Amino acid sequence: MIRIQVPATSANLGSGFDSLGIALNLYNQVWMEESDSIDISCKDDVEVPLDEHNLIYWAAKQLYEQCGRKLPGLKIVQLNNIPMARGLGSSSACIVAGILGANRLLGSPLSDKELVTLATKIEGHPDNVAPALEGGLVTSAIEGGKVYSVSVPVSEKIQFVVFIPPFELKTEKARSILPDTYSRADAVYNLSRSALMVASLFSGNIENLRVAVQDRIHQPYRSGLIANFDDVCRMSYELGTLGTCVSGAGPTILSMVESGKAESFEKTAKAHLKGKGLDDWQVKLLKTESRGAQIFIE
Repeated sequence: MIRIQVPATSANLGSGFDSLGIALNLYNQVWMEESDSIDISCKDDVEVPLDEHNLIYWAAKQLYEQCGRKLPGLKIVQLNNIPMARGLGSSSACIVAGILGANRLLGSPLSDKELVTLATKIEGHPDNVAPALEGGLVTSAIEGGKVYSVSVPVSEKIQFVVFIPPFELKTEKARSILPDTYSRADAVYNLSRSALMVASLFSGNIENLRVAVQDRIHQPYRSGLIANFDDVCRMSYELGTLGTCVSGAGPTILSMVESGKAESFEKTAKAHLKGKGLDDWQVKLLKTESRGAQIFIE
């Protein structure tokens, strides 16, 4: 049996809508082996489909079919540490686990770049699946159905605190409220800031992040779907965040913090949320995961 470890991801990073994403050191674990039937279970109390509609199984089947092979069945055991429908890449983690595990079971017929393209075809956009596979900070673009992506490390000066609310926000709903067109001014606004975001995270020029995280494409529309969004953002800036944004489609909120002040920021943020009656929000201090998804033989 193989074990696939897949990191959580945070997409967009404010200004990089559908093109930027980062891998974080919070992981789902999936055990997988071929079987004559579908046998799916969890090591936790998270409810997941136990049939062919399970996303890990379905993604694995897509890879088998692309390779011209029939999938008889799989034994899958899941340990779900990434909260579902919270903007931390839970669905991408399932897709990556499915195709990465299936690829290994078939003798690795697809390259890493081909896996990114297949994962994007399943997910619809690369901003979560690419960092889940490649690790680090990933910039992605699609051309002719193929994904072109580059992973770079994030400066050790920067860590991340995520504020995870006790409610879900489906990506479909978060996308449905976005406008179909944007002005040239808004496009330029985001292009300049997304480029600044990549350069700043890579170089450690932390003074740029407060500007780089600004956005006119999705956050002004999605923030209204997140209860207490303004309160949490205001609190994070009062506590000294370098920049705060919606994580992916939300509802999780991501703050970038100086590494030397990260533990204090996390502790104080928890106390402030409790004082506001938001103690049912989770606060987690995370680092960048540089390696992406990994496979272990057990």
